[in-house]
Amino acid sequence: MADALSVIPAAVLRNLSDKLYEKRKNAALEVEGIVKQLASSGDHEKISAVINLLTTEYTFSPQANHRKGGLIGLAAATVGLSSEAAQHLEQIVPPVLNSFSDQDSRVRYYACEALYNIAKVVRGDFIIFFNQIFDALCKLSADSDANVQSAAHLLDRLVKDIVTESDQFSIEEFIPLLKERMNVLNPYFRQFLVGWITVLDSVPEIDMLGFLPDFLDGLFNMLSDSSHEIRQQADSALSEFLQEIKNSPSVDYDRMAKILVQRAASPDEFTRLTAITWINEFVKLGGDQLVPDYAEILGAILPCISDKEEKIRVVARETNEELRAIKAEAFDVGAILSIARRQLGSEWEATRIEALHWISTLLNRHRAEVLCFLNDIFDSLLTALSDSSDAVVLWVLDIHACIAQDLLHFRQLVFFLVHSFRVDHSLLERRGALIIRRLCVLLDAERVYRELSTILEGEADLDFACIMVQALNLILLTSSELSGLRELLKQSLVNPAGKDLFVSLYASWCHSPMAIISLCLLAQTYQHASTVIQSLIEEDVNVKFLVQLDKLIRLLETPIFAYLRLQQSAAFKILRTRLKTVPSYSFNGEQLTRASSGNPCYQILHHSGSQITEDGDLDQDNGNLQNGINFASRLQQFEQMQQQHRMHAKSQAQSRNSTTSLSKEGPKAEPSQPPTSDTNMPTSRSSRRGLGQLQI
Repeated sequence: MADALSVIPAAVLRNLSDKLYEKRKNAALEVEGIVKQLASSGDHEKISAVINLLTTEYTFSPQANHRKGGLIGLAAATVGLSSEAAQHLEQIVPPVLNSFSDQDSRVRYYACEALYNIAKVVRGDFIIFFNQIFDALCKLSADSDANVQSAAHLLDRLVKDIVTESDQFSIEEFIPLLKERMNVLNPYFRQFLVGWITVLDSVPEIDMLGFLPDFLDGLFNMLSDSSHEIRQQADSALSEFLQEIKNSPSVDYDRMAKILVQRAASPDEFTRLTAITWINEFVKLGGDQLVPDYAEILGAILPCISDKEEKIRVVARETNEELRAIKAEAFDVGAILSIARRQLGSEWEATRIEALHWISTLLNRHRAEVLCFLNDIFDSLLTALSDSSDAVVLWVLDIHACIAQDLLHFRQLVFFLVHSFRVDHSLLERRGALIIRRLCVLLDAERVYRELSTILEGEADLDFACIMVQALNLILLTSSELSGLRELLKQSLVNPAGKDLFVSLYASWCHSPMAIISLCLLAQTYQHASTVIQSLIEEDVNVKFLVQLDKLIRLLETPIFAYLRLQQSAAFKILRTRLKTVPSYSFNGEQLTRASSGNPCYQILHHSGSQITEDGDLDQDNGNLQNGINFASRLQQFEQMQQQHRMHAKSQAQSRNSTTSLSKEGPKAEPSQPPTSDTNMPTSRSSRRGLGQLQI
């Protein structure tokens, strides 16, 4: 310090800290001249002493004017050193940078001015301090003082010029700092950062594209900034990078794809649109390079297909089609299936449909691999059968049909389908007809009905079996998709295939009397139909029975049975007449009341030694075996099944009565009238019979 004091006059040092700017400026010019003389004589020790004096006694002084004078003095010393300033930068620059955080805004302003003058002198040699300068300028860009901001902007432009022309700038050392700063929210910081990214990207020698994954997320984050100017600048920078990607032979798609997937789910509409646009280009450009990321990309695309913004929906659909068109062998089938399964739970129909489309696509291309993951998706596919959208249900059925090409999977499908109907009767009511009809189209109606019949034949839940058979019977009789099955059944007495189908369905159709009757009428086994009707004399007539009977009568008037009516045979006339004379019933509490004096419905006219032949006419008894069908055995099968249903109904009634009795607290009152009145109680079965009629 003594050397410095001996070199610089006391008056100069005093004026350097004066409160007047002009005196400080003149003193700085004196310092510049002194340093210049020392530099010309090569006395760098004294130069270092002068710089040290200016640093310790002035820039670190508690007095603001001293700090201002010290900054002006350091800039003047640098100017005096001129080309030899580089060797003293380690002494000069740090105290100036330290002054950027000074509490006094005027000191910060002079720091910007000083560094500006220093940079003009040293130019490229200045780069070694670039990261520290960049960090300081980033903070000053948001300074509370407008004059400081203005000075910082001037310095920033100069530094940018120096960097763009320098061959000493290290992008590798700068990127970590840039990445760290990209997460800031301050709009001034963001504007500063985007400006630097744009400038550096414009320098041919600097490969900003190679480091794009490091700050891409930060740029996307700026797209949702409240400032329109920042959003515009970020979008402009991203557009430029995307264009470079299109023209670059080497791009790190993998790292950027992961960022884009996250941004595609952004709550900000513009961010989503930009992200999905980038993904679209990546799918087109990346090809097989993106195979490891396809599942994640699909997870981003599917929700966007149902986006509220039309532009996003359009780009998402295009991207989805591009992705599906790629036939890469290295697909991670399990990962894609997992994404599709998760999207089946989406609230949006379009997304659910596309998820199913992907499952179908994978089944067609990688069937063996998909079947390995069947247990992971099967429950979700079954649940989707209850979807509120018919379009979704049809897609699900197409997938189930594709899976069921193998016998094992076919049986598994039908079994689980019956199970689903059993546990959720509403599914049978709402979707039963659609599901069965579609499966019959996709998997062959006869095959489906035979398998359903086999399962229902041994169904333990008799009530469900009856309901299910009635539903299947109605579908069989009314659906256009099953016309071929109906034609085959009409040939049951003359065609072995028709006979086999009739016998197969008969076993489960026994759960419902009306289903059996309609099956026999459809198969033109009129003799057996009349025998079945006769066997129903022992049937307990209840509301369910009458409802099904009413449905049967209505079906007889439909076009399905037109051929039967046109036959105009004696047997048909007898059957039709008796079915139409079923009396009406009404409930009074839990009792059935007689509405007519007789019911000739169940008594079929017997002609001595005569029976109905297969063409519907009356003829002599041909025996119980026709075309290999043992009708006596079939009738026994039907009666046994109905006996099981009667026992089940009786057991349920007893259980209900027992529960009701236990729930009553007091002793049961004796009835005031003896239970013998015909108007209050159903008559016994024995009292129903009379003169060949079923009376109730």
